[in-house]
Amino acid sequence: MTRSGKPWIGMSGIAAGMATAMMFGLAALPAPSAHAQTLTVLHNFTGDADGWAPTAGLTPGGTGTFYGTSAEGGLYGYGNVFKLVHHRGGWSLLPIYSFKNDYDGANPLSPVTIGPDGSLYGTTIGYYDGQGTLYKLQPSPTPPPSPLTPWQFTLLNTFTGANGDQPLYGPLIFDQAGNLYGTTQFGGGDDAWGTVWKASPSGTGWTETVLTALYLPSNGPYSNVVFDTAGNLYGTTGTGTDIFELSPNGSGWTTTILHTFDGRDGSLAYGGLVRDQAGNLYGATSDGGPGSSGVAYELSPSGGGWTFQVINYFTSPGQGVFGELTLDAAGNLYGVRISGGAHDEGEPIMRTFGRAAQLCQIVKTTGLKVQKLEHGYQSSRLGVRGLHHNYFRVNH
Repeated sequence: MTRSGKPWIGMSGIAAGMATAMMFGLAALPAPSAHAQTLTVLHNFTGDADGWAPTAGLTPGGTGTFYGTSAEGGLYGYGNVFKLVHHRGGWSLLPIYSFKNDYDGANPLSPVTIGPDGSLYGTTIGYYDGQGTLYKLQPSPTPPPSPLTPWQFTLLNTFTGANGDQPLYGPLIFDQAGNLYGTTQFGGGDDAWGTVWKASPSGTGWTETVLTALYLPSNGPYSNVVFDTAGNLYGTTGTGTDIFELSPNGSGWTTTILHTFDGRDGSLAYGGLVRDQAGNLYGATSDGGPGSSGVAYELSPSGGGWTFQVINYFTSPGQGVFGELTLDAAGNLYGVRISGGAHDEGEPIMRTFGRAAQLCQIVKTTGLKVQKLEHGYQSSRLGVRGLHHNYFRVNH
């Protein structure tokens, strides 16, 4: 499916490679002894009101609650936002909004972000006469007649091309003043490859401002940006080869390329970056490296500049990491390969800082069963199985 000659990144194109991937976050517990692993499917999507093709991860919403999106399905076939609730020993999925491909948008690929006001914020990649929307969802202020009553939808911005085109993957971020930040893959003006934008509350509505149109020698960003403590923004270009920094300069923003991948040290940086407390940035690529299976990398501030190093080459057959890595409080990095592993079903991975200082597999998966625990960190995790349409949890 294409719009205006550009690919719709959903069930086709790059995301088709996610069909065999598992995406999740892990929380490492201290005991390093091996334990058997069990996998529990929390919900199988039917393609009806509950949705279809969830391409984003889940957003924690409090004890026993998660929020998510599906790119297709729902009441009108254009995707939905749902709530996953733990209740009486099981899990229930409650659709809270279905997109109509009207002014509200269609096909959300990104997760929702919970704002300071408790509302859900997210983006879609299209609508009947445009190139995506920015929206807010909030429950009714009065008790609804049914748990299935839709939440209140508010359109915050419509992307029309000049102000951006197709916000893709990765969560939106808030600053301390309550402003929202995100990216688009296309748009921004003639010869531009996407935008980085800011949306600010303004009276009774929101005002979107393009911070910069990206004129990098590569494609636009597939994921979103991250802040540092000085207010600089960092991101990656998807089908291109750049890691960039945006720095406020008083009258606008200055774009600086921090690293350009040359294929040997990685390629196709679809996922965004994560930042630790020391200011180091981490990410991964889905291609490049000696086996063309991707790399994991680190960027460290050094003497007013940045030092790039590959912390792991994925050498087993398969593709590398599509999304962002996850960093826990102990400094461990987690991610998942798009394909590969013993049965080419994707491969959860982990890196621990310290003596080993290398990226290591912790499990290999086959179908819906965890086959082998290679490093015995106890773990509990919740995630989405790409486009195979179910949510699962793995416990030790």
